[in-house]
Amino acid sequence: MLWKELNNRQMYGYDFHRQKPLLNYIVDFYCYELNLVIEIDGQYHNHEEQDQADLLRDKELESHDLKVLRFTEMEVRKDMVNVLRTIEQHVLEYTNGLSKE
Repeated sequence: MLWKELNNRQMYGYDFHRQKPLLNYIVDFYCYELNLVIEIDGQYHNHEEQDQADLLRDKELESHDLKVLRFTEMEVRKDMVNVLRTIEQHVLEYTNGLSKE
């Protein structure tokens, strides 16, 4: 569902990739231009062991100057407007930061 909203440069003209190999991982969505990773967590992410693995993964990605946004599968299914609003907020903050440099 989220791919329909990000595909074909629909988010302010930025190019997102789906299921992108990055470091030792495959991330759900990635935009090189924004240094942005978007992860969609399914039900299996509710387990403590998976939470710890996700935290380590996020820290490693962030150590390479990547921003990681995480959403639950339920958020994407039931609250797409706010998911898109959160992504849009990051895009605008990122692009405004670039224009101030």
